[in-house]
Amino acid sequence: MADTALVLGAGGVTGTAWETGILHGLAKAGVDLSTADLIVGSSAGAIVGAQLASGLVAIGDLYERQLAEPESEKGAAARLGPVTVLRYARAVLSSRTPDEYGRKLGALARDSRPGATAAERREAIASRLPSPEWPERHLLITVVDATTGALHTFDRTGTVALTDAVTASCAVPAVWPVVSAGGGSWIDGGVHSPANAQLASGYERVVVIAPTASGNKVIVSPRAQAAELEAAGARVEVITPDAATRKAIGRNSLDPARRAAAARAGLAQSAAHTEAVAAVWNG
Repeated sequence: MADTALVLGAGGVTGTAWETGILHGLAKAGVDLSTADLIVGSSAGAIVGAQLASGLVAIGDLYERQLAEPESEKGAAARLGPVTVLRYARAVLSSRTPDEYGRKLGALARDSRPGATAAERREAIASRLPSPEWPERHLLITVVDATTGALHTFDRTGTVALTDAVTASCAVPAVWPVVSAGGGSWIDGGVHSPANAQLASGYERVVVIAPTASGNKVIVSPRAQAAELEAAGARVEVITPDAATRKAIGRNSLDPARRAAAARAGLAQSAAHTEAVAAVWNG
């Protein structure tokens, strides 16, 4: 088996902040997960993964950025309206597989009017990345094919630019535009699963940081995916939001006004996981 893998899950603006807080707290306690042999990033995790893998900005500085006033960018304060939430629910109830669910959300995304143009959304994502270049570290960015609903990954060996890959992974259906890149059309990687931890298969030691803890009838939860990795022989630790974090995040994970509170909650929560993560990470 390969060695270490860090899986960073989906969870909106607050998920990005919370993951950064968790990583900062662990690093302060002497557990630096940026050394991972593989980093898997989905949606919020794609942003954090790209930041971490670049090695250009210290995790403490990334954390401090989460505490700053939210940027003024087009469509920054987004939310899933009640009609969209209902359509999501109907897609779940009428689907039997993640791919079928992805196809339905892909159709929803194509039929929607997002709060920003594709160029505006790409510019907003680019402003959060330390570099537009793929890092040398093994980074996988997840996306879902808006036509077939299938999970796909981008990495530095392909032809898709890092900024486009991360923008696609963050393309929440009916909130942000579908992303066209590499000859395909893509939506949020978290549509397939909140963590996509199955992509760490074959790695001996895995830490999963997942802002979205639950699954549903077609989407597998992070802990269920972790159990499958453990059954295959891996040592796995899963971190999901505690009660204080859930309160800090509130009901809209896409609200930048909740970002600083989510980051602080992540930093505070990290202390409860340091020992278990260190036991997995340090073998």
